[in-house]
Amino acid sequence: MKKGLLFISSFLLTANIFAQQVTKVTDPVEWINPLMGTQSKYDLSNGNTYPAVAVPWGMNFWTPQTGKMGDGWQYTYDSYKINGFKQTHQPSPWMNDYGQFAIMPVTGALKVSQNGRASWFSHKAEISKPYYYSVYLADHDVTAEIAPTERAAQFRFTFPKTDSSYIIVDAFDRGSYIKVLPGQKKIVGYSTKYARGPLKNFKNYFVIYVDKPITTSQVYSDSTLKEGNELKDKHVMAVIGFKTAKGEKVNLRVASSFISEEQAELNLKRELANDSFDATKQKAKAVWNNTLSRVAVEGGTVDQMRTFYSCLYRMLFFPNKMYELDAKGSPVHWSAQNGEILPGYKFAGTGFWDTFRALYPFLNLVYPSINKEMQQGLINDYKEGGWLPEWSSPGYSAVMIGNNSASVVSDAYMKGLRGYDINTLYQALLHGANNAGPAATGREGVEYYNKLGYVPYDVKINENAARTLEYAYDDFTIYQLGKALGRPASETDVYRKRAMNYKNLFDPSTRFMRGKNKDGKFQSPFNPTKWGDAFTEGNSWHYTWSVFQDVQGLIDLMGGKQNFNAKLDSVFTMPPVFDDSYYGEVIHEIREMQIAGMGQYAHGNQPIQHMIYLYNYAGEPWKTQLHVRDVMNKMYKATPDGYCGDEDNGQTSAWYVFSAMGFYPVTPATDQYVLGAPLFKKITLKLENGKTVIINAANNSADNRYVTALTVNGKPYSNNWLSHKALLQGQTLNFNMSATPNKVRGSKPADVPYSLSTDKK
Repeated sequence: MKKGLLFISSFLLTANIFAQQVTKVTDPVEWINPLMGTQSKYDLSNGNTYPAVAVPWGMNFWTPQTGKMGDGWQYTYDSYKINGFKQTHQPSPWMNDYGQFAIMPVTGALKVSQNGRASWFSHKAEISKPYYYSVYLADHDVTAEIAPTERAAQFRFTFPKTDSSYIIVDAFDRGSYIKVLPGQKKIVGYSTKYARGPLKNFKNYFVIYVDKPITTSQVYSDSTLKEGNELKDKHVMAVIGFKTAKGEKVNLRVASSFISEEQAELNLKRELANDSFDATKQKAKAVWNNTLSRVAVEGGTVDQMRTFYSCLYRMLFFPNKMYELDAKGSPVHWSAQNGEILPGYKFAGTGFWDTFRALYPFLNLVYPSINKEMQQGLINDYKEGGWLPEWSSPGYSAVMIGNNSASVVSDAYMKGLRGYDINTLYQALLHGANNAGPAATGREGVEYYNKLGYVPYDVKINENAARTLEYAYDDFTIYQLGKALGRPASETDVYRKRAMNYKNLFDPSTRFMRGKNKDGKFQSPFNPTKWGDAFTEGNSWHYTWSVFQDVQGLIDLMGGKQNFNAKLDSVFTMPPVFDDSYYGEVIHEIREMQIAGMGQYAHGNQPIQHMIYLYNYAGEPWKTQLHVRDVMNKMYKATPDGYCGDEDNGQTSAWYVFSAMGFYPVTPATDQYVLGAPLFKKITLKLENGKTVIINAANNSADNRYVTALTVNGKPYSNNWLSHKALLQGQTLNFNMSATPNKVRGSKPADVPYSLSTDKK
């Protein structure tokens, strides 16, 4: 009897697990949870995201606003009141926002302030999708709905029966203007609020049409009522009002422009035309499904599917379009660099320190045409401002370190993107590599770096070791691009030599990267668990691996593969101890490492995210397979607390999506991806050139995480890397998976990925 019960229980358990397997996804947008990562705060990030209602790379996003005006945490899952629906361009709470205004439906006694108009809401009465948002505003008995386009949106408010229905338009508090035109059922205005500048001639113009006659019209300075229907002041709001019947739907058509009110009108007419709310909603859904379907996933659990597509959603926003289309359909933009209205493409809202690692390589593989536009936008950044941005939000922003625009530019060209002025971009790279520019452009400490081969610890330049390591990699990418463009060896060899500057900071006595003083002596005392100081948002345990371009050289410095692998192992076996004295507080990145249960491995921040893949260079790829699956299982889930740190404009998501496909771009600006192990039974990449990449792992499972064999187009394949160029020709990869590691496959010297040290010129 007991045996029978045991058999039935085992059968039901197995059947339940099998039933959870998703064989095919036909409507990928419905697997996305835009609330993933929204349960975040200043001192602990679970993503620091907000539910963006938008289309891929759209100029404008919309979000329900739970935070106060100017708060970077504009929507947080633990909040219980909404005070408006905000047009946003915010890439991160740390960068905050620009080009913002809010719309809020209210009823009853009119209160226009953010606190006064705010309404209780519940996630139980909230629908959050990429193409549609709906929520019930309990205090006003109003259901609010949003459907987006690239530069416009439709709102639908369902009101109760009342004589006191209103819509508040808040243009925010840095200097704003609003005019109500009741006869035209129209509101126009602009907001000048931005977080990072200065920005010359900056205005976000908006135009709003309502489909119901306006019977009440008011304008406010802050919360003070003013006469008339037009007002320009520091903080301007407008209110329109009317009677409504129970269940009456009032529709708003909204568009904006960074160029002019007339351009906002043009954007509205072009993108909304005569569409109903539901038509705009369905078109936005179709755009999402068409974009997402380039990556088709089969044979994962429900949770894995949700997580995969929720991560892919986050990868398709930034940098977002800052350009608009004029009456002839040609791209035109307001320039954040010089304040002029100019022809051509423009993008904004990303930090290359984060996104050079995997987000841009993913675009180059799956969505190269949008990155071609982005490269053309970078050309305009350089022409209009004299520098390539390192963090654009929307102009040059003085945050983070490095000169990683070099990687973004070089990787695009090395991965086959063509049809834009690469020679101008190459000159921009040379300029940035040899000069220090404004707002974190160029290279701080360049005079020391070019003379000594490193940025010294004792010359009052913060995060000097991190700068040195990143500059060395960036020099490698310039070398790669210069070679590809046929530049003379006398020019490119300078950057090849500088790419080896990482060696200047390696301390053989500790086998760590370490700050070095101007006199050539290592800084002392040295604590590899000290965050900041010589490093950026990390410590030496994280930055010692920042030798993307020459892992073999790092292996040699450490005394060979055995020492190297042991050091990699130590990252996970070390306790998560830390020294926060440089910051004077436990910054959220430290806390996220401490509580993750993975030792010194700090996946919640970028510097160490590639490190797991380095076992492939030292003959133990099975350890990569082990740890990659661990991180995917433990650190990601499509829930409000589903990230392990800042999502960072698609980068942390790109790590997951690449890793789920079974490979990762350790060294952008080369042709190679380093192998891990796929998460799903099958993934199909539909490339823009019409070719298809099929990644099969039929016996993949929670236990079978190790690669015992791999064939490519039916032929045995032992390398620990894949070729981008070969993938573009179309390939079928068949992974044979097992619960036990194959410790022989990929262990030969010939199997290892690219390193500069072993690259014959």
